[in-house]
Amino acid sequence: MEIRRVCKEDLESFVKAYEESYRGLEIYAYRGRRLIKGYFKWLLARDAEGFMTAELDGKIVGFVACDTNWISLFELKKVGEIHEIFVLPNYRRMGVASKLLSSALSYAIEKGRDLAELWVGEANDGAKNFYVLKGFREAGKIGKWVRMIKEL
Repeated sequence: MEIRRVCKEDLESFVKAYEESYRGLEIYAYRGRRLIKGYFKWLLARDAEGFMTAELDGKIVGFVACDTNWISLFELKKVGEIHEIFVLPNYRRMGVASKLLSSALSYAIEKGRDLAELWVGEANDGAKNFYVLKGFREAGKIGKWVRMIKEL
């Protein structure tokens, strides 16, 4: 598996993978290709170095976006904000998400961040359990979103 930085040419792969990965979790997803494309461009503009993709045998199978320019409203400092992480369903439970998350957290540490933060859908138990296994803990809730943090 190779983890590499995302480039503009990955836009269509991102849109397709995003739609497939959020199937069944649409309540937490952007809907419509135009919005998803806008989201991709926003992630790339926020912190291009922290926006990464996983490839297996030349096929893009997942993405992570770690924004080290993000100022947490709760911590009042810059954190490693994980805006997005997803893996195509057929490639789950193969270590792809773990490798993506590890790469994102290493990047945050490299940029001098001492805390990672993310928001996960309250009913997305699979993702919440994954983050707990990776050392995150719940740190609040707003609406349908649960805030999770991890000291780095």
